[in-house]
Amino acid sequence: MSTFTIFLVLITIVCFLLIVVIMVQNPKGGGLSSTLGSAQMGGVQKTTDFLDKSTWYLAGALIVLILMSSLSFNGGNSETGSKIIDESTITAPAIPTAPQAAPTETKPTETPVATDAAKPATEEVKK
Repeated sequence: MSTFTIFLVLITIVCFLLIVVIMVQNPKGGGLSSTLGSAQMGGVQKTTDFLDKSTWYLAGALIVLILMSSLSFNGGNSETGSKIIDESTITAPAIPTAPQAAPTETKPTETPVATDAAKPATEEVKK
């Protein structure tokens, strides 16, 4: 059995226990003590403290187990230290360059010269 499989089993057990502890708690503070009826096992306060602490401990254990399992995961390869992607065959892509624009010559703008044809026809009417 691989270490990843062991971590997977432990994560499943901790998740199940965490679900049970959370479901037993009452959001209004009654929790396990209200289901026990007249039997007092350390009082209401100690029961909620136990459930609260166990929730935090199980959540912390779950995080640690997940981190440890990610370190032991080798991607399904039986060889240790092997990589999923062979980096020797990867080539870096060429960096595209922007095409150089050809320099354009700017011609000065010419202003049209007024000719006789452009004169208004109002002068002809006055004659």
